[in-house]
Amino acid sequence: MIGRFTLVGLLFLAACGQEQQDPVLTSELTTPIDVTLHWRPEAGAAGQVVEYANAADGEYTVLEFAPPGKNSFTHPDLIPETEFFYRVRPLSGPATPTVDIALPPGEEVPETDGHEWAEPRKGGGGTHPVSSPQAAPGTLKAEVKHANGILLTWEDHARDEDGYLIELKPAGAADYRVAAQLDPDVTSFGLITLPDEKTATCRVRAFRFGAASNVTRQRTGKV
Repeated sequence: MIGRFTLVGLLFLAACGQEQQDPVLTSELTTPIDVTLHWRPEAGAAGQVVEYANAADGEYTVLEFAPPGKNSFTHPDLIPETEFFYRVRPLSGPATPTVDIALPPGEEVPETDGHEWAEPRKGGGGTHPVSSPQAAPGTLKAEVKHANGILLTWEDHARDEDGYLIELKPAGAADYRVAAQLDPDVTSFGLITLPDEKTATCRVRAFRFGAASNVTRQRTGKV
């Protein structure tokens, strides 16, 4: 009987050791002021959000919304002799069908445009959980406002979203990028595009964050 419990205990310790040796997130100091992160993406996730803080219990700041297939990130040119804490969180949720964006050439913006149209507006009241395909935002429309601005509107179908993501794939790009993170219940947002986004494909995603990974710590060196 003692031998049986000893074997069970050894197997439990081995399993715990394997879990400790195989974290979701790892980091390394690749130069005295550059940190490179590697993680194991969660299967089926719509992407990962990469975050950092300067204290273990501090407020985390988003570094990148990484597409599903990406598993590394370099945080460059950091403050010397400073602690940095990192984590990744998966995100999930359904997206709208895509719409194509084609803005006029040039940079002209009407002098009378105060960009009031661009402010996010809430018109929520969705009833579907984000885990349901029916939570996908509905009837996405894109209205060109000027050479750099486009108004996006959609219907809120989700009831428990952490927010909405505006996702763009510029012409020729391999992956979508997150152009904006919005609060829950938002149904209208004016996007000011970057130069490479004047011709792009757009979609809007209702999302929730998953559980955070292990936290990894690095202290930068002297320069």
